[in-house]
Amino acid sequence: MAANEFVDMATSGADRTAARLAAVPGIRRAPTPKLEQFMLPRLLDADTCAAIIDLIDSDARPSTIADPNGDDTFRTSSTCDLDHRLPVVVAVNNRLHDLTGIPLEYGEPLQGQRYDVGEEFKAHTDYFDPHGADWETYCTIPGQRSWTLMIYLNEPAAGGATRFLATGKLHQPETGKLLAWNNVRPDGTVNPDTLHHGMKVRKGRKYIITKWFRERPWPWAAEELHR
Repeated sequence: MAANEFVDMATSGADRTAARLAAVPGIRRAPTPKLEQFMLPRLLDADTCAAIIDLIDSDARPSTIADPNGDDTFRTSSTCDLDHRLPVVVAVNNRLHDLTGIPLEYGEPLQGQRYDVGEEFKAHTDYFDPHGADWETYCTIPGQRSWTLMIYLNEPAAGGATRFLATGKLHQPETGKLLAWNNVRPDGTVNPDTLHHGMKVRKGRKYIITKWFRERPWPWAAEELHR
């Protein structure tokens, strides 16, 4: 196997994140051996969620995918790269790093997504294909993604659930709810059982933020990280 098929979870401390999350009061672990996954309601309060929604609306652009697959309807949402210098973004980002125990330098910048009626992100994984065309572009420096932390910022009137295909579990949007999962299996390879579908919004809008962690430090510019 190629070296890039094995993910280093120890250097960042991501190999200890599941145990750390399991100790958080009120958190629930998914009852499945197929992946490490956790849910925590009301991680963020409504005011914080509303402030981040305003930021997403002010700077949203069409979402893209790393390895184009010829399906122009595969991902139809909008994306916002949140300004990591803003106090509300700094506070949320620091909280997610504290939850995972992963140092700041191993995190990607916090990102927001917006889904209008009919928009979705078809079944996909968050990790990068070790043999994909864009591996060198996205992973040469920071390596593979380890954990994903996603927070629902609101509750659309209908639709917008996140479905994990391996478990059949539907996670419904709830304001401030955290959904966290490990993209890597115990043997250090990426986990295809993390395949998930951001399902179509039927009425209203859905907003989320997503935080991805890497096996090596992200190429931050000097003095860009804020604690």
